Amino acid sequence: MRITDAGQTVTLAGWVQRTRKMGGMTFVDLRDRYGITQLVFNQETDTALCEQANKLGREFVIQVIGQVQERSNKNPHLPTGEIEIIVSQLHILNTALTPPFTIEDETDGGDDLRMKYRYLDLRRPSVRSNLELRHRMTIEVRRYLDAQGFMEVETPVLISSTPEGARDFVVPSRMNPGQFYALPQSPQTFKQLLMVAGFDRYFQIVKCFRDEDLRADRQPEFTQIDCEMSFVEQDDVINMFEGMAKHLFKLIRGMELTEPFPRMTWHDAMKYYGSDKPDIRFGMRFVELDKLLKGQGFAVFDQAAYIGGICAEGAASYTRKQLDALTDFVKRPQIGAKGLVYARVEADGKVKSSIDKFYPQEILQQMKEAFGARPGDLILILSGDNALKVRKQLGALRLEVAEQLGLRKKGVFACLWVIDFPLLEWSEEDGRFYAMHHPFTAPKPEDIPLLDTDPGAVNANAYDMVINGVEVGGGSIRIHDSALQDKMFHVLGLSEEQAQKRFGFLMSAFKYGAPPHGGIAYGLDRWVSLFAELDSIRDCIAFPKNNAGRDVMIDAPSALEQSQLDELHLSIRP
Repeated sequence: MRITDAGQTVTLAGWVQRTRKMGGMTFVDLRDRYGITQLVFNQETDTALCEQANKLGREFVIQVIGQVQERSNKNPHLPTGEIEIIVSQLHILNTALTPPFTIEDETDGGDDLRMKYRYLDLRRPSVRSNLELRHRMTIEVRRYLDAQGFMEVETPVLISSTPEGARDFVVPSRMNPGQFYALPQSPQTFKQLLMVAGFDRYFQIVKCFRDEDLRADRQPEFTQIDCEMSFVEQDDVINMFEGMAKHLFKLIRGMELTEPFPRMTWHDAMKYYGSDKPDIRFGMRFVELDKLLKGQGFAVFDQAAYIGGICAEGAASYTRKQLDALTDFVKRPQIGAKGLVYARVEADGKVKSSIDKFYPQEILQQMKEAFGARPGDLILILSGDNALKVRKQLGALRLEVAEQLGLRKKGVFACLWVIDFPLLEWSEEDGRFYAMHHPFTAPKPEDIPLLDTDPGAVNANAYDMVINGVEVGGGSIRIHDSALQDKMFHVLGLSEEQAQKRFGFLMSAFKYGAPPHGGIAYGLDRWVSLFAELDSIRDCIAFPKNNAGRDVMIDAPSALEQSQLDELHLSIRP
């Protein structure tokens, strides 16, 4: 209701947010899904009704009838802040215990407490608005894809296990003793089969499951916007789903993105940002310094396989304490650098460095020029015996410095396609190649001959959409030729018997006329949290798991009764 409804008699129902008694007046804030409305009870006009209102507790469920009136003391922070309801009837529909935390945006409840009482946490406007955002996004996704001729098709939830990917969640079969279903990590093979079946444009907003260690952007069950297209090449898929991203930015965030999203190869992303999902809202690209800084008598650099650095504009004012803190940061076990070298560009253009005694000003000036550094800038350098490892360390340092300098700004979005990933990655531990994405990803056509001679050099016909350093979606052109798929399985170390056992149904389908096809899958939870500018995906999921993979509200997972175990032919080892 708004000021235009003044004078109308209305019926409202909801929860009591708070009550305030002021003289002969009692004010009640009534909260429902749509917001908060002020109710007014006047002791002079109805003493009994006012006394009834004075007995209301927090979270009581009530229904009122009253007249909409313009407020004398308007609240500009509420959509309903210009009006109030002069109550003539009050019905208490249910009483409530005092909640264990305040049902407000700035609540006093910690994560564990809020997760235990998630049904109360969901009453908070900030959490509810995240789910409303999620709802609007799924509506717009469906609207866009429907307009582009896509058809939503449901795929099975009980499938067979495919050990090539992350760990599966498995489900024992009562009717098939000793055998198990797996919950899908992705509908990958089914959507490819739909392409074989002639459904040339498929999508599904689908639950997926991975038994992985958790973190802020990962849950054991998550939701994908899963899509596939036939008779396409990489550009067709990228253009279609860049269009969907622009549609969402316009309809959800009110932002008109007119320029094509930049594209960056995986090799360049790793070379200049140390990450396959670089945040390009700011600069600080890596500069390699091997040729410049080696051979000057500084053993740390002379023995390094890689020396690289970043330039933080305007950060020469960092104190020794701040620099020591950055050094401690890169030495953390999860980052693993041995130390940090810094160099300040002074006001007069000279470079003051922690390694001055090893390098003359002439070399330091050349280093300054390599970065394009100016007076007031700070250069930070890492080195080591493994280039990829040092680049990842430098990437973590880059993000930390950007955070400290306020460069990762809210409300600013930088979109990027990362393309041309390696098809395979080598496992020293297992002595074999693994698919970087999945075994159905097609190699770049020009790289197919390398599968026989140098598999590690093969690039994939794959692409990821990255926004603000978050991978929101990824996909590839798929292998549609059974002979090439056979070769891929061979490179992955799967015997013909193993490949047939795991993927024989797909290989057989390819022999009946599989079209060229490709697709993409977006993480809906990540995308919603990005648009809501949240640090974790949990607050855009109605009933999430905690960091231990538990639902503390319903106490899951939990033990089974012995009778259930017997029925499933299972025994539990202590």
